[in-house]
Amino acid sequence: MPATKPANLYHPDADGLARAARVIAEGGTVAVPTETVYGLAARADDDAAVAAIYRAKGRPDFNPLIVHVPGIAAAERLAVFDDRARRLAAAFWPGALTMVLPRRDDAALAAAVSAGLPTVALRCPSHPVMQALLRECGLPLAAPSANRSGGVSPTSAAHVAASLGSRVDLILDGGETERGIESTIVALRDGGGWQVLRPGPVTEAQVAEILGPASDATAPAARIEAPGQMTSHYAPGKPVRLNAKEAVEGEFMIGFGPIAGDISLSPSADLAEAAARLYACLHAAADAAQLRIAIAPVPEEGIGVAINDRLRRAAA
Repeated sequence: MPATKPANLYHPDADGLARAARVIAEGGTVAVPTETVYGLAARADDDAAVAAIYRAKGRPDFNPLIVHVPGIAAAERLAVFDDRARRLAAAFWPGALTMVLPRRDDAALAAAVSAGLPTVALRCPSHPVMQALLRECGLPLAAPSANRSGGVSPTSAAHVAASLGSRVDLILDGGETERGIESTIVALRDGGGWQVLRPGPVTEAQVAEILGPASDATAPAARIEAPGQMTSHYAPGKPVRLNAKEAVEGEFMIGFGPIAGDISLSPSADLAEAAARLYACLHAAADAAQLRIAIAPVPEEGIGVAINDRLRRAAA
């Protein structure tokens, strides 16, 4: 945590939310907690505001942004919903599921949020601070993770301040995030197929319970359609060794279960706790004196699929 409170840090009370809404209305950026990670929000209907996100993050312009909305009515003004999309929204919204859907021709969105694609990624978050900001603004908000592009995602206001500092106009401090890992992204394909573009808290099996088996869930996407698909991502800035049973000299060890390490994702081998602590542990490893990082094996099951996806990209 910075030694002194950053001047742009506010509590998400009435005054803080009003300040944040003014920043958004004027085309600025606000870091805000969601149930997954902190997002860097700006109004999604303004080219200059969206450009401010890319500028703050140093984000490649071919990487689309997730647009956050308060509910399905707002979402249907931006994208074409079919029965599958409505069933997913009924099951998982508000929550940690993002849907990639055909963008409406008349959608009031900046072109940059779709990075030139005919689709848009939409999510209705459940975090009360993000929902309050959406209501206060009355606008859809583009909000990728509030960190420099390719770096470790932030799960606290301190992480945001350390990564972006004055690059973000205002930070709403809503404490530690609950889920700690980015939303699941599902693309609905023509002809009834669907594909998980980014694993997350909502598992592929849970989606399949609503839509039936995925016809092309394992096929690689032809191009980057959503955040988190770049091979190298979530990087702590040091070499990372995965599936390590113990550390060797010069390594900071992130443990799991019986492998204790210098810090642990979950001493009790709880995958939900591991997901919630993943980025905090990577931040601690990045700040440690050791020049390399070793990470204990994590089971490839349930939300462990999403954890390992992030770890593989961190090690790439």
